Amino acid sequence: MKELLHSFYTQEQPEFCNAIIFCFMIRTILFDLDGTLLNTLTDLANCVNYALNANQLPQRTTAEIRAFLGNGIRNLIEKSVPQDTSTALTDKVFQAFKAYYLEHSLDFTAPYEGIRELLAILKERGIKMGIISNKVDAAVQQLNRQFFETYMDIAIGEREGVRRKPAPDSLLFAMEALNATAETTLYVGDSEVDYETAKAAHLRCALVTWGFRDESELRTLNADFYINKAEELLELV
Repeated sequence: MKELLHSFYTQEQPEFCNAIIFCFMIRTILFDLDGTLLNTLTDLANCVNYALNANQLPQRTTAEIRAFLGNGIRNLIEKSVPQDTSTALTDKVFQAFKAYYLEHSLDFTAPYEGIRELLAILKERGIKMGIISNKVDAAVQQLNRQFFETYMDIAIGEREGVRRKPAPDSLLFAMEALNATAETTLYVGDSEVDYETAKAAHLRCALVTWGFRDESELRTLNADFYINKAEELLELV
């Protein structure tokens, strides 16, 4: 241990340098899904534009849709339709998107580089893990079964009667189900919504830089940790 501490304090520090205090404490890691574990952007963009086109509305660019992500699919649709769109027409677009997405959520979606390897190592180390997403729960369960069921202890999507992120409700529910404490839990995401969610739940927050927000934007949030490659998360446990 003395050698480890000497090495830590005498070498150039990584971005997660406060991990030396924290790394011996983490027993649970909760992850955002879209933009953190899975690159879902192409499928989401295709499905949004399908729903817009089906209702004779102008389509959006992938860059625009990327910027709209993070606050749930209803918010995604509300931002994607023209500003003066009626509630009734927005509802039609929303329903068209949901139905189409459940059939096409796996067309191009895949884990980001190194994610499966990371989760396998965390599982071997006895870390409890879960997914917390603003995506509709049926889609979260489908994607978890497809990609992560071997690793995850719980997966929670948007459900009726439960406030979505940045409210901490889903995080707190998962922690209770996993018998986790705030002191031993880390939340990992890719957006300001995830940062705000972690803070609302009084959790440490790690933000990944490969997701749906530009790194320069994430840096303004002063998260506890920034992760540039999946394997860097292992330095925290």
